[in-house]
Amino acid sequence: MHTVSGGEVAGILVAVFWAILVSFLAVALARLAQTLRATTKLVADVTDQAVPLLSDASSAVRSAQTQIDRVDAIASDVQEVTSNASALSTTVASTFGGPLVKVAAFGYGVRRALGGRKDDLPAGSARERRTVIVGRTIPAARRTKRKKD
Repeated sequence: MHTVSGGEVAGILVAVFWAILVSFLAVALARLAQTLRATTKLVADVTDQAVPLLSDASSAVRSAQTQIDRVDAIASDVQEVTSNASALSTTVASTFGGPLVKVAAFGYGVRRALGGRKDDLPAGSARERRTVIVGRTIPAARRTKRKKD
């Protein structure tokens, strides 16, 4: 029988340790390779799906830009129409405003001259004088009359 020395036992322990270590590293490398394959497949799938999505997004951005250009053109046209309407309004007011005020004043004067003075009517008559204040009519009975001294 052969006796085993301490050096041989140490050598066997180191060999077993190295065998376990190599087995552990082989399993870890196999799993790492599997993970890398799955990651490569995932990146390829994402790339295959991202390219059409980016194309659609680019198309949507171009369409939005076209619509914004149209809205800008419409807004500038509306601004031009507004300025034209303002100019027309100013022209009409200056052309017809003065003469219409004069005609209305003349008509009021004629009506006042032909209708006589309304101050001479009694307080309870049907054609009682009324005063208009900011869109409201106040009957003569509610107004205070000043007496002349």
